[in-house]
Amino acid sequence: MTYRIVFLGDIVGKPGRTAVLEELPSLLNQYNPEFVIVNGENSAAGVGITPDIADELFKAGVDAITLGNHAFNKREINDYLDKNKPIVRPYNMSKGVPGRGICHVQKARVDLAVVNLCGRVFLESYADPFAAVDEILSSTGTKHVFIDFHAEATSEKVAFGHYVDGRVSAVVGTHTHIQTADEQILRGGTAYITDVGMCGPQPSVIGMDRDIVLRKFTTGLPTRFEVANEPGVICGVVIDVSYDTGRAVAISRLRRP
Repeated sequence: MTYRIVFLGDIVGKPGRTAVLEELPSLLNQYNPEFVIVNGENSAAGVGITPDIADELFKAGVDAITLGNHAFNKREINDYLDKNKPIVRPYNMSKGVPGRGICHVQKARVDLAVVNLCGRVFLESYADPFAAVDEILSSTGTKHVFIDFHAEATSEKVAFGHYVDGRVSAVVGTHTHIQTADEQILRGGTAYITDVGMCGPQPSVIGMDRDIVLRKFTTGLPTRFEVANEPGVICGVVIDVSYDTGRAVAISRLRRP
Protein backbone atom coordinates (compact mmCIF):
# COMPACT_ATOMS: atom_id res chain seq x y z
CA MET A 1 0.00 0.00 0.00
CA THR A 2 1.21 3.47 -0.85
CA TYR A 3 0.35 7.10 -0.24
CA ARG A 4 1.02 10.07 -2.49
CA ILE A 5 2.86 13.37 -2.17
CA VAL A 6 2.39 16.24 -4.62
CA PHE A 7 5.17 18.82 -4.46
CA LEU A 8 5.01 22.08 -6.41
CA GLY A 9 8.19 24.01 -7.20
CA ASP A 10 9.16 27.56 -6.33
CA ILE A 11 6.10 29.81 -6.47
CA VAL A 12 7.15 33.06 -8.16
CA GLY A 13 5.11 36.20 -7.45
CA LYS A 14 1.44 36.76 -8.14
CA PRO A 15 1.38 34.80 -11.43
CA GLY A 16 2.73 31.76 -9.62
CA ARG A 17 0.35 32.13 -6.68
CA THR A 18 -2.63 32.57 -9.00
CA ALA A 19 -1.70 29.49 -11.01
CA VAL A 20 -1.31 27.35 -7.89
CA LEU A 21 -4.55 28.52 -6.29
CA GLU A 22 -6.50 28.04 -9.51
CA GLU A 23 -5.04 24.63 -10.37
CA LEU A 24 -4.86 23.11 -6.91
CA PRO A 25 -8.48 21.82 -6.81
CA SER A 26 -7.91 20.05 -10.13
CA LEU A 27 -4.59 18.61 -8.96
CA LEU A 28 -6.22 17.30 -5.79
CA ASN A 29 -8.96 15.68 -7.83
CA GLN A 30 -6.57 14.15 -10.38
CA TYR A 31 -3.85 12.86 -8.07
CA ASN A 32 -5.67 12.43 -4.74
CA PRO A 33 -2.51 13.10 -2.69
CA GLU A 34 -2.20 12.48 1.02
CA PHE A 35 0.16 15.47 1.28
CA VAL A 36 0.58 18.67 -0.74
CA ILE A 37 3.84 20.56 -0.21
CA VAL A 38 4.96 23.74 -1.99
CA ASN A 39 8.09 25.86 -2.05
CA GLY A 40 6.99 29.44 -1.31
CA GLU A 41 10.24 31.34 -0.95
CA ASN A 42 9.65 33.53 -4.03
CA SER A 43 5.90 33.93 -3.64
CA ALA A 44 5.91 37.58 -2.48
CA ALA A 45 6.79 39.73 -5.52
CA GLY A 46 9.46 37.21 -6.49
CA VAL A 47 11.50 37.33 -3.27
CA GLY A 48 10.40 35.97 0.11
CA ILE A 49 6.99 35.15 1.57
CA THR A 50 4.52 36.96 3.83
CA PRO A 51 2.18 35.60 6.53
CA ASP A 52 -0.88 36.44 4.41
CA ILE A 53 0.45 34.45 1.47
CA ALA A 54 1.36 31.49 3.66
CA ASP A 55 -2.12 31.49 5.22
CA GLU A 56 -3.72 31.68 1.77
CA LEU A 57 -1.78 28.61 0.65
CA PHE A 58 -2.69 26.66 3.79
CA LYS A 59 -6.35 27.57 3.36
CA ALA A 60 -6.25 26.30 -0.23
CA GLY A 61 -5.17 22.84 0.90
CA VAL A 62 -1.39 23.00 1.18
CA ASP A 63 -0.11 20.86 4.06
CA ALA A 64 3.43 22.26 4.34
CA ILE A 65 5.53 25.09 2.88
CA THR A 66 9.28 24.98 2.32
CA LEU A 67 11.48 28.02 1.79
CA GLY A 68 15.11 28.63 0.82
CA ASN A 69 17.78 31.31 0.60
CA HIS A 70 15.14 34.09 0.37
CA ALA A 71 13.27 32.88 3.46
CA PHE A 72 13.80 36.12 5.37
CA ASN A 73 13.52 38.74 2.62
CA LYS A 74 10.16 39.90 4.02
CA ARG A 75 10.73 40.92 7.63
CA GLU A 76 7.12 40.32 8.61
CA ILE A 77 7.63 36.57 8.21
CA ASN A 78 10.05 36.33 11.15
CA ASP A 79 7.43 36.08 13.93
CA TYR A 80 5.18 33.88 11.77
CA LEU A 81 7.93 31.26 11.46
CA ASP A 82 7.89 30.85 15.25
CA LYS A 83 4.13 30.16 15.44
CA ASN A 84 4.46 26.39 15.00
CA LYS A 85 2.92 26.43 11.52
CA PRO A 86 4.01 23.72 9.02
CA ILE A 87 6.43 26.07 7.26
CA VAL A 88 10.18 25.46 7.27
CA ARG A 89 13.20 27.60 6.48
CA PRO A 90 16.62 26.05 5.80
CA TYR A 91 17.67 23.83 8.70
CA ASN A 92 21.38 24.50 8.23
CA MET A 93 21.28 28.10 9.47
CA SER A 94 22.42 29.60 12.76
CA LYS A 95 20.39 28.29 15.67
CA GLY A 96 19.31 31.80 16.69
CA VAL A 97 17.30 32.61 13.55
CA PRO A 98 13.49 32.40 13.67
CA GLY A 99 11.64 29.29 12.64
CA ARG A 100 12.76 25.72 12.19
CA GLY A 101 14.13 23.53 9.44
CA ILE A 102 11.91 20.50 10.01
CA CYS A 103 8.22 20.03 10.73
CA HIS A 104 5.99 16.98 11.08
CA VAL A 105 2.68 16.60 9.27
CA GLN A 106 0.47 13.73 10.38
CA LYS A 107 -2.24 12.16 8.25
CA ALA A 108 -3.82 8.73 8.53
CA ARG A 109 -0.99 6.27 9.22
CA VAL A 110 1.86 8.59 8.24
CA ASP A 111 4.05 10.95 10.27
CA LEU A 112 5.81 12.83 7.46
CA ALA A 113 8.87 14.87 8.38
CA VAL A 114 9.28 17.80 5.96
CA VAL A 115 12.83 19.15 5.83
CA ASN A 116 14.35 22.20 4.15
CA LEU A 117 18.12 22.39 3.54
CA CYS A 118 20.26 24.78 1.49
CA GLY A 119 23.30 23.84 -0.52
CA ARG A 120 26.57 25.74 -0.19
CA VAL A 121 27.95 25.88 -3.75
CA PHE A 122 27.36 29.36 -5.30
CA LEU A 123 25.09 30.36 -2.40
CA GLU A 124 25.74 32.41 0.70
CA SER A 125 27.21 30.72 3.72
CA TYR A 126 25.22 27.84 5.20
CA ALA A 127 26.32 25.05 7.49
CA ASP A 128 27.21 21.71 5.94
CA PRO A 129 23.94 20.15 4.66
CA PHE A 130 25.44 16.64 4.74
CA ALA A 131 26.26 16.89 8.44
CA ALA A 132 22.92 18.60 9.05
CA VAL A 133 20.91 15.76 7.50
CA ASP A 134 22.78 13.22 9.60
CA GLU A 135 21.79 15.21 12.68
CA ILE A 136 18.16 15.30 11.52
CA LEU A 137 17.96 11.59 10.73
CA SER A 138 19.47 10.61 14.07
CA SER A 139 16.49 12.07 15.91
CA THR A 140 13.56 12.55 13.54
CA GLY A 141 11.63 9.51 14.81
CA THR A 142 9.95 8.58 11.51
CA LYS A 143 10.98 6.69 8.39
CA HIS A 144 8.86 9.00 6.23
CA VAL A 145 11.12 11.96 5.41
CA PHE A 146 10.69 14.46 2.58
CA ILE A 147 13.59 16.84 1.84
CA ASP A 148 13.49 20.02 -0.24
CA PHE A 149 17.16 20.56 -1.10
CA HIS A 150 17.42 24.19 -2.18
CA ALA A 151 20.69 24.49 -4.07
CA GLU A 152 22.34 25.99 -7.13
CA ALA A 153 24.82 23.36 -8.27
CA THR A 154 23.47 20.23 -9.93
CA SER A 155 26.50 18.26 -8.75
CA GLU A 156 25.80 19.12 -5.12
CA LYS A 157 22.14 18.13 -5.51
CA VAL A 158 22.97 14.79 -7.13
CA ALA A 159 25.63 14.04 -4.51
CA PHE A 160 23.20 14.85 -1.72
CA GLY A 161 20.58 12.55 -3.20
CA HIS A 162 23.01 9.65 -3.21
CA TYR A 163 24.18 10.53 0.31
CA VAL A 164 20.72 10.05 1.79
CA ASP A 165 19.53 7.30 -0.56
CA GLY A 166 17.73 4.60 1.39
CA ARG A 167 17.42 6.82 4.45
CA VAL A 168 14.67 9.21 3.30
CA SER A 169 11.53 8.99 1.19
CA ALA A 170 12.37 11.77 -1.27
CA VAL A 171 14.84 14.50 -2.16
CA VAL A 172 13.52 17.17 -4.50
CA GLY A 173 15.74 19.95 -5.77
CA THR A 174 14.53 23.56 -5.89
CA HIS A 175 16.01 27.04 -6.52
CA THR A 176 17.01 27.05 -10.20
CA HIS A 177 13.39 27.21 -11.49
CA ILE A 178 14.09 24.96 -14.50
CA GLN A 179 12.50 21.52 -14.41
CA THR A 180 14.99 18.73 -15.03
CA ALA A 181 14.26 15.39 -16.69
CA ASP A 182 16.15 13.12 -14.27
CA GLU A 183 13.35 12.02 -11.95
CA GLN A 184 14.17 8.56 -10.63
CA ILE A 185 14.02 6.12 -7.75
CA LEU A 186 17.56 5.71 -6.49
CA ARG A 187 18.90 2.25 -5.62
CA GLY A 188 17.99 2.50 -1.95
CA GLY A 189 14.41 3.57 -2.63
CA THR A 190 14.65 7.37 -2.41
CA ALA A 191 12.74 9.43 -4.98
CA TYR A 192 14.98 12.08 -6.55
CA ILE A 193 14.87 14.96 -9.03
CA THR A 194 17.53 17.65 -9.46
CA ASP A 195 15.01 20.48 -9.85
CA VAL A 196 11.23 20.40 -9.95
CA GLY A 197 10.97 23.73 -11.77
CA MET A 198 8.85 26.72 -10.80
CA CYS A 199 5.24 27.76 -10.53
CA GLY A 200 5.53 31.13 -12.19
CA PRO A 201 5.12 33.29 -15.26
CA GLN A 202 5.94 32.14 -18.76
CA PRO A 203 7.55 33.41 -20.92
CA SER A 204 10.15 34.85 -18.59
CA VAL A 205 13.70 34.35 -17.38
CA ILE A 206 13.15 32.02 -14.41
CA GLY A 207 10.10 34.07 -13.50
CA MET A 208 11.55 37.54 -14.02
CA ASP A 209 10.67 40.05 -16.74
CA ARG A 210 12.80 39.02 -19.72
CA ASP A 211 13.37 42.57 -21.06
CA ILE A 212 14.76 43.72 -17.72
CA VAL A 213 17.00 40.66 -17.46
CA LEU A 214 18.24 41.12 -21.03
CA ARG A 215 19.21 44.71 -20.24
CA LYS A 216 21.23 43.43 -17.31
CA PHE A 217 23.05 40.87 -19.43
CA THR A 218 23.69 43.20 -22.38
CA THR A 219 24.72 46.32 -20.45
CA GLY A 220 26.15 44.98 -17.21
CA LEU A 221 24.46 47.81 -15.33
CA PRO A 222 22.84 47.28 -11.90
CA THR A 223 19.20 46.33 -12.44
CA ARG A 224 16.23 45.68 -10.19
CA PHE A 225 14.47 42.56 -11.43
CA GLU A 226 10.68 42.35 -11.48
CA VAL A 227 8.33 39.39 -11.79
CA ALA A 228 7.10 38.98 -15.37
CA ASN A 229 3.49 39.93 -16.03
CA GLU A 230 2.63 36.70 -17.83
CA PRO A 231 0.34 33.73 -17.15
CA GLY A 232 1.71 31.19 -14.70
CA VAL A 233 2.85 27.65 -15.41
CA ILE A 234 2.79 24.89 -12.78
CA CYS A 235 5.75 22.55 -12.29
CA GLY A 236 6.13 19.83 -9.71
CA VAL A 237 6.39 16.13 -8.99
CA VAL A 238 4.10 13.34 -7.87
CA ILE A 239 5.68 10.76 -5.55
CA ASP A 240 4.23 7.47 -4.31
CA VAL A 241 5.64 6.15 -1.04
CA SER A 242 5.22 2.83 0.76
CA TYR A 243 3.33 3.08 4.04
CA ASP A 244 5.39 0.23 5.47
CA THR A 245 8.94 1.12 4.46
CA GLY A 246 8.82 4.88 3.93
CA ARG A 247 10.63 4.40 0.62
CA ALA A 248 9.36 5.67 -2.72
CA VAL A 249 8.04 3.39 -5.42
CA ALA A 250 7.30 5.98 -8.14
CA ILE A 251 8.04 9.57 -9.12
CA SER A 252 6.76 11.53 -12.11
CA ARG A 253 6.96 15.12 -13.23
CA LEU A 254 3.87 17.28 -13.59
CA ARG A 255 3.53 20.46 -15.59
CA ARG A 256 0.55 22.66 -16.46
CA PRO A 257 -0.10 23.95 -19.00
